[in-house]
Amino acid sequence: MKGFALGPEWRTLLRPGDFVTLALAVTVCIGSVLMLWRGGAPDKVVVRAGGQVFAEASLAREQFIEVPGPLGTTRIEIQPGRARVAEDPGPRQYCVRQGWLTRAGSTAICAPNQVSLSLAGGSADFDSLNY
Repeated sequence: MKGFALGPEWRTLLRPGDFVTLALAVTVCIGSVLMLWRGGAPDKVVVRAGGQVFAEASLAREQFIEVPGPLGTTRIEIQPGRARVAEDPGPRQYCVRQGWLTRAGSTAICAPNQVSLSLAGGSADFDSLNY
């Protein structure tokens, strides 16, 4: 009795229709990933300070928003289609290191200074976040 390993004889069992079916399945999988796993283009920025909405701004033009917080001022930079926390007085700079946000639903949180930045509009890549 031979082992379970498949030898070259399994290829003789395949027919031309099997290859067409396999190619179609791969095409459907790749197409689904490209079409369904992308977030919509954001159209505005929502800035919160202390849990309250501090400002809402369009992503259509370049601008800066300065947000006061308990530790000092957080500076947010907005350019067409993207936004980031440019400066923050927090000790670890996690929100600054987050870099440019470009997808709807993306968020940068500066917890020590109680400031957050999120992109809204379009459709997010996810339904909800849990910690």
